[in-house]
Parts: sequence; C-alpha cells; structure tokens
Amino acid sequence: MKRFGQWLCALAFLGCGTAAMAQAPSSSYPSKVVTMMVPYPAGAASDFTARALSELVGKELGGQVIVENIGGATGAIAAGKVLAAPADGYYLFQGSPNELILSGLVNKSTRYKPEDFQWIAPVATSPLVLVVNSALPVHTLDEFVALARSRKDAPLSYGTPGAGTLYHLLGELFTKRTGAPATHVPYKGGAPIIQDLIGGQIDFAFMPYQAFYADYVKQGRLRVIGSLSPGKRLPPPFDTLQTSAQSKDMKEFDFGIWTSYMVRKGTPRPVAERLNAAIAAALKNPHARAQLESQAKTVFEPMSLEAGEKFYAAEVARYRELVKTIGYESP
Repeated sequence: MKRFGQWLCALAFLGCGTAAMAQAPSSSYPSKVVTMMVPYPAGAASDFTARALSELVGKELGGQVIVENIGGATGAIAAGKVLAAPADGYYLFQGSPNELILSGLVNKSTRYKPEDFQWIAPVATSPLVLVVNSALPVHTLDEFVALARSRKDAPLSYGTPGAGTLYHLLGELFTKRTGAPATHVPYKGGAPIIQDLIGGQIDFAFMPYQAFYADYVKQGRLRVIGSLSPGKRLPPPFDTLQTSAQSKDMKEFDFGIWTSYMVRKGTPRPVAERLNAAIAAALKNPHARAQLESQAKTVFEPMSLEAGEKFYAAEVARYRELVKTIGYESP
C-alpha cells in the first residue's frame, strides 16, 4: 500500500507538471516578437492602420510587435502564411471581409475558409467612395451612371485589389443593377490603383476613403464623385458629395468596410484574451484614435471575444448572401 501511495503521488506530480507546461506558453506570452500581418503593400489604407497601432499594442503586451506586408492573390498569400504558422498568437492577421471571408468563398484557388480564423478584436470601419480619373466628364454618381451606360461599345474600366474582393463584387453589382458594362482590372493593392487612376490607365475605382485624396483633388489629378456610406459624414471638401442614398441610379448601394485582427483557429484562449485587451487599450489612445479618425474611420468600441465571434459569424452569412445575389463565380 505504501508503494501504491507513492505511485499515486508520483502520477499527481507528473500531472501537475504537464498542466504547468501546457499553461506556460499562455502565461509567458509574448516571449518573442509578435508579427502583425498586413495583406497588402506598404502605403495602402490597411498599412496605415497597422502602423498607427503596432507600437501601442506591443507596449500593452509588454513585448515587440512588428508590421509585415505581403501583397498578392487578394490577400490570400499573407493569410496563408498566418494559417500555416502555429496557433500560438505570434502571427496576428489584420484583415477585412476581402481576405477573411470573400477570398475563401469565391476564389477556387484559396485553400482556407472564413472559419479557419479566430476572432480577436475589431478596429474600425471605413466609408467607401467612388474615385474617377479626372479626365472623366462626370461630377456626381448619377452623371457617372449615365456615362457608363453610354459606353457599351467601349466600357469604362475599374481597378480593384483583386478578383473576388468586395471592390470587385461592387463592380459586378454595379453592372447588374444599372445595366452599365464595366471592365475589371485587378491590382495587388490600393496604391497602384490610385497611380493608374491618375495616369489614366483605368477610369474608376470603389475605394476606402483616405485623407490624401483631398491633395490629389486640389491638384486636379483625380476626382472623388460620390460616397457609398451615407451614414458617415466625410470631412471637407468631400462633405457635399452626392451619396448613394441621394442618387437616383445607385440608391441602396450602401457599403463600408471593416477591419479586424484575427489569429489562426485553435489559439489558446488566454492568449486571445491578452491580444483582445491589448488592442482595445491601444484603440483608446487619443493619438491613435485621431490618426484613424483623420481617415474618416469609425473606431469600434471594445468588443469581447464572445461578441466578436457572433459579429463575425453574422458577417460571414451576410457576405455569403451577397455572393449568391450577384451570382459570382471564380474564373
């Protein structure tokens, strides 16, 4: 009996040791650099958000957070790298519905699904605007629709960050609702789209609002002619833009786009909770909020992991319905 009791004690000790080892990665997190993955090249709207928050999130975690930019394949390359890494919270993916949801729904070459990501925390929503080449003779949404309808023999062209993104689906939806043809031109990110709009290689683009558009408008290099987010007032000189709600031909064409942080599914809950708290604290920083709000972004209020998971599930369902409505099929 004495030996049996010693054996039980040894088992209990080993069990406690195993439990401690299992908890160690979470309790010591972060013990190395955390990478904030941005799925587009530097200089795009998503990169601006990461640069505004990375250092603050690192301070809250008590470690270092760096930004890594990997463009291509509509964000799927960056997403794939995050999902191929261990589920330990050291790769934090900054994503929108484009990469998190739509890529897995509409691109046959994408090997992941929206459910492969684990929600951490929301960041902000961005209003969308219609930006056109300054040589295009239009100044409102309705003038734009009329011109597009008149160009059936030589359709207007529009740029997007890639096939299957929200911006591409908006182009498909625009054609479906207005009967105006349009030619899709995919790019690797927002910065080259703007450059080709300025250069006249493409005619228009649905884009998230960015403050620097005002400089290009003043210089006559491009024109912003309408807002697709009527619930969000844009700063001057765009506060008088025709909104989709005011448009005859684009009524109910109301869209914005949110950004959030995700990790690979299976990341330990304590790690997810630490990241959630760190991001929420960073978003309370007055300087960070001012940077994001200068781009007309609406910063989310703190959201628990449970609330975030419900939000994400509802958004996945909403975008599945959008894809179904358009009848989009991957080429």
